[in-house]
Amino acid sequence: MVLFRILAVLLVALTVIYWCLWMYFRAGEKVRLEERWQVEQPPLPQHTFVDLEIQRFQADLRRRLLVWVYVVPVLAVTAIVAYLNYA
Repeated sequence: MVLFRILAVLLVALTVIYWCLWMYFRAGEKVRLEERWQVEQPPLPQHTFVDLEIQRFQADLRRRLLVWVYVVPVLAVTAIVAYLNYA
């Protein structure tokens, strides 16, 4: 029962961390893409170029954040609690 309470609080905290990291990395990538557009001057308008590249970036970012923000900490806490309770 204690494990479920800990995991519930952990999931709420991890969700806040997930969204903060999502916004941070996405904003940084957008700035980088705008600078890249100015240097390379591709045939697309700037907003179209940035939107297309951001869509590609978001798929990879979502996958990486899900693993590193949710899966790894939840497994670590579960392993620690299980070890301390049953060892």
